[in-house]
Parts: sequence; C-alpha cells; structure tokens
Amino acid sequence: MRAILDQAYSYIFEEALLDEIAKVAIYKEFKTDDYLIEIGDYIKTMPLLLTGAIKILREDENGDELLLYFLERGDTCAMTLTCCMGQSKSRIRAIAETDGAMLMIPVEKMEEWLTKYKTWRNFVFDSYNVRLNEMLEAIDTLAFMNLDERLYKYLTDKAKVIGDTEIKNTHQEIAYEMHTSRVVISRLLKALELQGKIKLHRNKIEILQF
Repeated sequence: MRAILDQAYSYIFEEALLDEIAKVAIYKEFKTDDYLIEIGDYIKTMPLLLTGAIKILREDENGDELLLYFLERGDTCAMTLTCCMGQSKSRIRAIAETDGAMLMIPVEKMEEWLTKYKTWRNFVFDSYNVRLNEMLEAIDTLAFMNLDERLYKYLTDKAKVIGDTEIKNTHQEIAYEMHTSRVVISRLLKALELQGKIKLHRNKIEILQF
C-alpha cells in the first residue's frame, strides 16, 4: 500500500504525513459502477483516491441526477470533507467510473492534521477551491451551453478522466446523467459523428477530436 500511496501523493505530502496516512488509512478497492457514497449517508472517513476514477452526482427532488465532477488519482472530494467536518448527512452520490482503489482517512485524523501539517491544510483548501470551480463550471455548462456542446464536453471530459478515447456508456446512461432523453442524445451523437468529432460503434463511442 505504501508504494501506491507514494506514487499518488508523495509530491503533495511530506514523509511524516505519508507515514501517518499509511498507519491509519483503510485500503479499499472498488469496481466500475460500485456505489461508494449514497445520499443521506453519514460519512466518517475521507477518501484519498489512489487509482481509477469516481463521478460525483447531485440528485434533485424528482430523483434526477446531475454530474458535478470527476475524481482522479491524487484527488479527494470536497463535499465529503464538508460532511465529515460538520458531521452531517451526505448530499451527494459517488459512483465508480472505473475500477480503482482508495484510502479512507478517519475524520479525527483529518482535523488533527489540519493543525499539524501545512501540506495537509493546503491540500484540503486546494481541494475545496478546485471542486468549487468545477461545480461553477457545471452550472455554467447548464446555463450557457447548447445541449450538443454540453454533450461533446461531457464525452471529452469523461475520456480524459478514464484515460481512454472510447466511451462505453449507453445512450440511455448518457441521457440520464445529462437530464434529457435517449432519443435526443442519439440524435446529437449522430450529428457529432457527421461533424467528424466522434465515431459511433455498436457498444461504444470513440472520440476523434479533443
């Protein structure tokens, strides 16, 4: 575990903090589509992502979901931090986008390290800032982009996160995450293909342009 921890976080944290993380953290592996955090859960640990990718979603009163942002190696979730520190219920859902692994940090250590390690404090504050900007970007996308532009951004963002130009989501899955219908998504995907930006295959979407 320590070798994987060093690969993901040695450029962020000092040796003493890495030693403490290795001692107290719980190692957890996950598979694609695993539900890692559910809305309404009480969260007592904070994730540090080692490998893979996780998508963070918000749910409205009708049960529809909105994709807020992705987490990658070296990331943590600002919404989880807020719930841990405030001892409140989760207001987000976290689902594995790919197979991966993470370390779970107990909430009491999170608070202790804020005063003990400057690198940890900077990491937490930077995480808040990055996730806030990503949520503002999600709002801007909804408010100012046409649906075809939103779809293309969704596809290219996902390709960058998973490190693969082939997206294996179904048209229905994409429609669900983008708050629209499968028919509309299928039509827009065909239009993007005609523009030479993507290539549609039977069970996948290939990104041709970024």
